[in-house]
Amino acid sequence: MKAGTAMKAAPAKKPQIRIAVVESDPLRFVGFRALFDAETDFELMAASLADLSALQGIDLVLLGNRNGQNLFDLMASMKATRPDLRIIVTGSGMDEETILKAIAAGAKGYVDEAADAAEFVQAIRIVHQGSVWAPRKVLSMFIERVSSSPGRVFPNGRVTFTDREKEVLEMLVAGRSNKEIGSALGIEERTVKAHVAKLMRKVGVQNRIALSVHAITHSLVTAK
Repeated sequence: MKAGTAMKAAPAKKPQIRIAVVESDPLRFVGFRALFDAETDFELMAASLADLSALQGIDLVLLGNRNGQNLFDLMASMKATRPDLRIIVTGSGMDEETILKAIAAGAKGYVDEAADAAEFVQAIRIVHQGSVWAPRKVLSMFIERVSSSPGRVFPNGRVTFTDREKEVLEMLVAGRSNKEIGSALGIEERTVKAHVAKLMRKVGVQNRIALSVHAITHSLVTAK
């Protein structure tokens, strides 16, 4: 081996994002596979609702919203089986009110099936990182609604948090899961859940997304 010869380092490999496609129309799975053909770190698999409990390592679910199916029942069943699942709803022509309800019920995003590949890819990557993806108008509606009742948000004029609650809230707004928050703070996941439940009671909201939006719009967390 000649002096000064260096071995070329292998390029870092992106971690796989494992995506379960739950669709009543099998052709939609074929379409998604073609759509994401260039994304080498996406691993797609077709799955039924019954399959999800057995599938290991799923990072995200694309859930088709089709006629004859109750979207909210499907989501509730998924969450009951796998509470950690990040769900993106896909469909055609869903109105803003329904999209808003889906997000409030636990979906992490909505993408219209007519969207181009770039939007689908961006939505998947954003949701995989722990954030929410939805049309701008829907997010504006959400913020407007949760910001319209300051008396309910601050029933006693001022809400106070413990130092631990502040830490949990900061990380929640940053899109961290309960497991990630617990790991970072050195506490059990069930303890994180208890803190989040108490924060929601204090602020007067019903879900994590509303809590995050309240925290941002009412400056309850320190801007980074």
